[in-house]
Amino acid sequence: MTRRGWILLGAMGVIWGVPYLLIKVAVEDVTPAGVVLARTAIGALLLVPFAWRQGGLRALRGHWPAAVAFALLEIVGPWFLLSNAERTLSSSTTGLLVATVPIIAVVVGRLVDRQHVAAVRWVGLTVGLGGVAVLLGPGAAADDAWAVVQVILAAVGYAVAPIIAERRLGTVPAIPLTTACLAMSALVYLPIVLVTGPHPVPGTPAVLSLVTLGVVCTALAFVLFFGLIGEVGGARATLVAYLNPVVAVSLGAVVLDEPITWGVLAGMALILLGSAAASRRSRPADEPEAELLPRALRGAPAHQPPEAPDGVRPPGPVEADQLPAFPHSGPAGSDVTPRRPPG
Repeated sequence: MTRRGWILLGAMGVIWGVPYLLIKVAVEDVTPAGVVLARTAIGALLLVPFAWRQGGLRALRGHWPAAVAFALLEIVGPWFLLSNAERTLSSSTTGLLVATVPIIAVVVGRLVDRQHVAAVRWVGLTVGLGGVAVLLGPGAAADDAWAVVQVILAAVGYAVAPIIAERRLGTVPAIPLTTACLAMSALVYLPIVLVTGPHPVPGTPAVLSLVTLGVVCTALAFVLFFGLIGEVGGARATLVAYLNPVVAVSLGAVVLDEPITWGVLAGMALILLGSAAASRRSRPADEPEAELLPRALRGAPAHQPPEAPDGVRPPGPVEADQLPAFPHSGPAGSDVTPRRPPG
């Protein structure tokens, strides 16, 4: 991997590991709906110029029902659930729970497509769920349990949305799809925020967190990730997903003084090991070795190479399968599972 590739990989590991910290700070002063509105509105506005160059809304002609369903499962639901859960859960715990997406994807693939699940992936499912149990511990409060359920529901959305993307949105360029979904999500939460007002003026930390979520963790993240794919290829680019939980736990401890207990460390190890095993596919005789690398935590809207921003080389035929629609958050399971966290 080139030096530029390593730099981009490290940058994306941080950028997509930061949202959990920022959300935790923002929900101290802003409602979960307000957090989602700010992030989606800022991200959509900044991506409009890129989307315009790739056909704008014309690129979604004939695909609006699927795009709406995708937005509901990838942004509208998960981003609210994560924000609401972080009113109770620590940012590090939330980041680790989102890393269960590929584990959940094993079950989704089995139920939706009746896919054959290899033994190693069942082992990954078991190990990952064990990691969740270790992470929470036996003394979890009822409020914590409900918050965990919300994060798991968000992860289910992240696991299902790529199925819609793969089957119904395969010809839609990534940036116009992303921009449209962000804009639709903002329109969903705008009336909710207005009706539930008036809201107190948030403090400076919350405002800075919201701006950073929209500018850095949403808009800038897409442009940089396309650059990473162009530099190192889609398979290697997905390694960023395994950096995100580590960044989330580290930032939670350093910035918010969240404790790093043996339970957190053991839970993180088990969840990441389970995710890696759940992401593993059987290798056909003619499949490149690179394709066996773990995928990231976000859904891929297309198998065809999407158009990229100016100056970024679009990925080749193999790489396009790895291109995510959203950051997630966030490593992945079946052949149609999410590739992120954003949180």
